[in-house]
Amino acid sequence: MGFKPIPAAVAVVLTLILWFIPAPEGVAPNAWHLLALFIGVIAGIIGKAMPIGAMAVLAMTIVALLQVTVPEMGADGKPIKNPSAQAAKDALSSLNSTLIWMIGIAIMISRGLLKTGLGTRIGYLFLSIFGKKTIGVAYSLALCDLLIAPVTPSNTARGGAIVHPIMKAIAASFDSDPEKGTQNKIGRYLALVNYHANIISCLIFVTATAPNPLAVDLIAKATDSKIHLSWGTWFTAMVVPGLVAMAVMPIILFFLYKPEITSTPDAPEMARTKLKEMGPMSKGEKIMLAVFVVLLLLWAGVPDMLFGVKVDATTTTFLGLSLLLLTGVLTWDDVLKEKGAWDTIVWFAALVMMATFLNKLGLIKWFSDMMGQQIQGMGLSWVVGCALLAVVYIYSHYMFASGTAHVTAMLGAFYAVGLHLGAPPMLFALILAASTGIMMSLTHYASGSSPVIYNSGYTTMGEWWIAGFVMSVVEILIFCTIGLLWWKTLGYW
Repeated sequence: MGFKPIPAAVAVVLTLILWFIPAPEGVAPNAWHLLALFIGVIAGIIGKAMPIGAMAVLAMTIVALLQVTVPEMGADGKPIKNPSAQAAKDALSSLNSTLIWMIGIAIMISRGLLKTGLGTRIGYLFLSIFGKKTIGVAYSLALCDLLIAPVTPSNTARGGAIVHPIMKAIAASFDSDPEKGTQNKIGRYLALVNYHANIISCLIFVTATAPNPLAVDLIAKATDSKIHLSWGTWFTAMVVPGLVAMAVMPIILFFLYKPEITSTPDAPEMARTKLKEMGPMSKGEKIMLAVFVVLLLLWAGVPDMLFGVKVDATTTTFLGLSLLLLTGVLTWDDVLKEKGAWDTIVWFAALVMMATFLNKLGLIKWFSDMMGQQIQGMGLSWVVGCALLAVVYIYSHYMFASGTAHVTAMLGAFYAVGLHLGAPPMLFALILAASTGIMMSLTHYASGSSPVIYNSGYTTMGEWWIAGFVMSVVEILIFCTIGLLWWKTLGYW
């Protein structure tokens, strides 16, 4: 059998139950049916009914066969001429996504860091400085992400292509390898720290991830530019609660998934010895380092600042891979052998496609409007009402595979409802801005960096989701206490 019968049966039953429940008023039947398929696929992935890539192919096939993405009428008010062809095009549409290809190519580039030994060298350098305790290594990874976050608008590039290969090299130095079944030695813990540090950095800097500037724009439009979260305003508001979250995160994850190796007093000396054994940097390492610097400068937008030339983040990633292929640092066989990259492209494309069409078919707008009306009609104070709005906004991210799509679909509507309830405009703007970062901690498809780190195999899906939920609760508590007090001190409410 190509599937596990029990989890597959659970996924099918869930899908059928939702499928045959009549669509709520205001929801198109095909949108409701797509939701049923989406939930069924997620259930199948969680239950490991099939490998995640196989589940993705199955999802695309079913979407194409059942034509759930195709409306009854086209934009011209006439029936779609060839719904089968349109459905097939829709099912494969996300394979054209720049974000998805950026994720895949970033994984391929990381192979260069490992193949040349540069990642191992950087890993040993980290260990030589911070390696006496596992938690010290974790904090060094978090600091690395934090320091480059202000100038790396792609958290996928930062967490997946820059920090993650270093994390993998460190784990490998302790023989912590998913392929050997030794990921729990140290790799699982460091992978989770790698990811959650990436997300908390997104909270602190408006330029650390793509959804943040969009949130700023939507808030400004909703208030006729009266509330504008500039870079400085965002940083000032988020830095205190954000740094508190960054400080406690490695400790919480340490106790949640305690690594088998916790104390490594000999690691710094071992790392220094290994660095001596490696000797001077090889030609491949030097080329890899040069490409790495070029990528970082382009991701940071330096050509735009100096010469007014913008280079897209995905184009930058392709340039990096092309340079590695041209210089021979990587061969095409290396790229083909990077199974994790191709697997990620397929399964993430399927989830993004389904989530995108849930939005296009109006289900997300219906959900946003319905929740807003329900909360608004409950006669609650603005404090309770806005708290509910924020919680719904955060945890509805289970239905999204893109932070940008989530912000576009829901932030404006929820912000308008909060203002109508009487919330102070600046306060509620900051709450939703913080929520935009917090929601990206939840799942293995919650942001661009999540599939890169998850697909390296150090954690199971259950471990990832539990860690994501726990960290979301912790971050909510931090912002509801320290954050609110800090914003009060700043005079923001």
